[in-house]
Amino acid sequence: MTATTVEFTIAENPPARMDKALALNVPIDAALSRSRLARLLADGAVQVNGVVVTDPRAKPAEGDAVEIKVEIADDYHVAAENIPLDVVFEDDDLIVINKPTGMVVHPAPGTPGGTLVNALLHHCGEALSGVGGEKRPGIVHRIDKETSGLLVVAKTDRAHHGLAAQFEAHTVERHYRAICYGVPDSNDPRVRGIKGASFEAGNILKLQTQLARHKHDRQKQQVVWHNGRHAVTRARIVEPLGKPAVAALLDCWLETGRTHQIRVHLTHAGHGLIGDPTYGGRRKLSEKAVGDAGRQAAHDFARQALHAATLGFEHPVSKEMLRFEAPMPADMVGLVAALGGETDY
Repeated sequence: MTATTVEFTIAENPPARMDKALALNVPIDAALSRSRLARLLADGAVQVNGVVVTDPRAKPAEGDAVEIKVEIADDYHVAAENIPLDVVFEDDDLIVINKPTGMVVHPAPGTPGGTLVNALLHHCGEALSGVGGEKRPGIVHRIDKETSGLLVVAKTDRAHHGLAAQFEAHTVERHYRAICYGVPDSNDPRVRGIKGASFEAGNILKLQTQLARHKHDRQKQQVVWHNGRHAVTRARIVEPLGKPAVAALLDCWLETGRTHQIRVHLTHAGHGLIGDPTYGGRRKLSEKAVGDAGRQAAHDFARQALHAATLGFEHPVSKEMLRFEAPMPADMVGLVAALGGETDY
């Protein structure tokens, strides 16, 4: 067995017990369940401020530096797989991919293969940044499995560090196309009354909250006002859908990049994404507004209607400004059409 170390800091106003504080603050990418954390704690694998802690009832404090040693089976290997990739741009330092829906970005328990990393290892060979380790070579950011669209991957360590710095500084341009229930319009007093929601000039909805892992479901995120991570999303109506409008095609862009951010924020505003099984729910659209075919198309849409359409950043080596666009995939174009909208997006 080999081991990796997961490091993080306890946020402000932590729970009274160490086991609960670990579960609340451990990075979601670490994929450590509550039961796994409890075993690691009991086994002496957890250090807080350099001291081994085994008591789940120990009292945590804001700012505590946590290190958890997690053993990994030595025979675990990420294999190169000949999976077709839609390459939008590639040079010696980076590659931009238009990821299809249904593809996981990197291997994890339950999805050891068929991922973007498996495909990249076949496409790039050894020409991938080693930052991120064997499971996540070159991965600078992610988009959800069922979200389609643009993603940049580093092929060299210098590119990886340069891109990571831009994501951390929130200077990367990321626009998404989303199809939501309802129309988030500034004339709607309900939306104006939602905590964290406001409107900017041009009927742009701004959602500013904190996000944290859901208390009862580790796979979900939720809006919180304390002990979370700052998150800002903006959304503009591209086209109302239906007569009268009962849905909308949106242009959403991120100031921050938190897990599930757009999905959680739009649901918080009462405009969850069509097809989102985790946050959006299944609402019945008015047959009068979109017809029977439109209502059925929304009901049957098999994933969250979200597409990473634009990606812009400074090339970390050449310093050239790069900007890429990927048109909406066929399933979202078809949904817009079924709801009575235009299809030229």
